[in-house]
Amino acid sequence: MRIGELAGVVGITTRAVRHYHRIGLLPEPPRQPNGYREYKLRDAVELARIRRLTELGLSLDEVKDVLADDVGRDLVEILAELDADLARQEEAIRQRRVRLGHLLEQADRTGRLPVEAPVSPELAALFDDMARASARLPGPEPAMAAKERELLALLETGSPGGDRDWLYAMGQSLSADAEAMRHAYAVYAQMDALAEAAEDDPRVEETAQAIVESIPDEAAKSVIAAEGKGGSGEEGGFADALFAEFAPAQAAAVRRAIELLRERAG
Repeated sequence: MRIGELAGVVGITTRAVRHYHRIGLLPEPPRQPNGYREYKLRDAVELARIRRLTELGLSLDEVKDVLADDVGRDLVEILAELDADLARQEEAIRQRRVRLGHLLEQADRTGRLPVEAPVSPELAALFDDMARASARLPGPEPAMAAKERELLALLETGSPGGDRDWLYAMGQSLSADAEAMRHAYAVYAQMDALAEAAEDDPRVEETAQAIVESIPDEAAKSVIAAEGKGGSGEEGGFADALFAEFAPAQAAAVRRAIELLRERAG
């Protein structure tokens, strides 16, 4: 058989056959006097096996290892690893579909998705409650409310699963208590009012106190821990980047709130 016939029998391209020759995966037969290579049935059998192994998901290096092992023990090991990897991918796909399902259900129920989407179902529920609370208030939503949603989405994304409990606890406390949500929006409005204020404005202390009163104890402990890890005194730290988003008086209120939270934590 010529190379085109060989490739046609196995169902691959002649380019693939030549590539397998170059990397040493398929032995290259010597050229005949006429200058052509003549392939035998054994070549077709080996090439067909290469195709079957690659279709299972093995890399060409793994295929080479399998073909070099006459007993076949390496193949069993490789297939077991491949099966485990596919199982992990399958679970990851299942989880992604669950998240997509939540998002599609939310879009169908509310007619929209928050600009911060996609987020977890827990955070999406909190954002829905915030949207409803904002709709009941006169005037536009405070800018600080939107900024907080962005921050919560960021913190959720960057936190390992075990570190999200405080985030969800805060969301549940707001969602379960209409008064707590109203208080939170009052704090957002207070923060907005500091946008043009000086750092020594007396409203800074009032706003800091209001911030502390709006944060549950469990969330307060994690805020303090996160602030310590972020290192507000470290140049380029997370806290520095966060405070840079605030006007001077707003940043002063947040820093003062952190001090008060430390005092409250004892």
